[in-house]
Amino acid sequence: MPRKLSIVVALATAALFTRPLQAQDSTAAASAAPVAPGEVSVDRVVAVVGNRPILYSNVMEAVNVRRAQGLVLPTDSIGQEKVLRTVLNDLIDEEVLVQKAKEEKVVVADNDLATTVEAQIKRVRGQFQTEDEYRTELKKAGFGTPEEYRRSLTDDARRQALQSQLIQKLKQDGRLVQVGVSEADVSKTYEERKADLPKRPATVTFRQIVIATKPSPAAREVARVKAESLLAEIRRGGDFEQIAKRESMDPSASQGGDLGWNRRGSMVPEFERVMFSLPPGVVSNVVETPFGFHIIRVDRVQPAEVKVRHILIKPVIDSGAIAAAQAEADTVAAQLKRGVPFDSLSKVHHDPMELRGAFDPWERSQLPPEYATALDGKKAGDIAGPFRIEDPRRGAKFVVVSMLTSVEGGDFTIDDLRERIREQLSQEKAMRRMLDQLRQTTYVSIRI
Repeated sequence: MPRKLSIVVALATAALFTRPLQAQDSTAAASAAPVAPGEVSVDRVVAVVGNRPILYSNVMEAVNVRRAQGLVLPTDSIGQEKVLRTVLNDLIDEEVLVQKAKEEKVVVADNDLATTVEAQIKRVRGQFQTEDEYRTELKKAGFGTPEEYRRSLTDDARRQALQSQLIQKLKQDGRLVQVGVSEADVSKTYEERKADLPKRPATVTFRQIVIATKPSPAAREVARVKAESLLAEIRRGGDFEQIAKRESMDPSASQGGDLGWNRRGSMVPEFERVMFSLPPGVVSNVVETPFGFHIIRVDRVQPAEVKVRHILIKPVIDSGAIAAAQAEADTVAAQLKRGVPFDSLSKVHHDPMELRGAFDPWERSQLPPEYATALDGKKAGDIAGPFRIEDPRRGAKFVVVSMLTSVEGGDFTIDDLRERIREQLSQEKAMRRMLDQLRQTTYVSIRI
């Protein structure tokens, strides 16, 4: 059961090894199994699961992967031996799960693993400047060729997928039953792990009213007339795709207006109604949506979806339209501050193309720059904005935010994590119980 792939990842991502990583090339190996001068270290079987051996080198490879991930090995031999036994037991659990997955007829096809494997190869290859350097490091890690490395990655990815799919299957079949967790267990786990917890980020939740810039009636009429003239050209025999390439103001113009296959719910309602009512090859009348004026043609139809093209003519958004949207947003902000209900203002002013409702907590550090600036220092109940954002397809918009919560960063408390700890402990106990039952029905011999 080779696990050499992890060594290459460790070599590529962490400067922990200065020599080729062999089975006994680690502090733990030296302490746990000292070799007298002149002796040759030989690999050995340290456990058997079913009919599969686990080698000492497998354990050391797993230890070194954990070192690359931040594990600090104890300096005393008793502590090192404890680490080795813990890792060995993890490898036994893994092998028990893999064998149970095969018994349950869980199958993972190579095609399902290809994306993961290729991404891993690309990630590791990117750590080396030249192909020769890459191949040299592979050989140091025990791989003869990149193809052997790919096979090893595929094998390891398959083992992980088998375990994951088995656990999912057992859950679906009701054979992985959640275990009750006491409040004492939750408190004990929190105290044991709180020193390793990351800091709680500062977060905010809020609602927003987004005011879109709206073209003037004159600009709308100019765009409509332009679209009508193009429709007339098409109906006189003009080539739809060439006209789309020449005139459409949508990114699809370079593809002759091709929007590909679309199901219901993928387009704005005005566009979708026409799209699903047209027979193939028929060109629509001019259709207005929040994006502008469209000419639509359906190319092909199949159950529940259509392949469609369009030409889009957008009204010009001039400085006057932007100023009007800014004034509307100022009015909305002032009304919110006077206590006018948020929902009533949202119904009138909110851009229907934007999501409604309250957003889940956002980390302040992850907010878009415009939002981060506007919400800096704001607390629950405050009104922020209006501030300007740019929509790549529709131009300037103005945002008014109603703050719902603002939580400062700091240490996680047990109240912050109680339910997550309870759920995690329940899952861990359920897994442990299942693994213990599997180990009772599987031949396991530990020989360390």
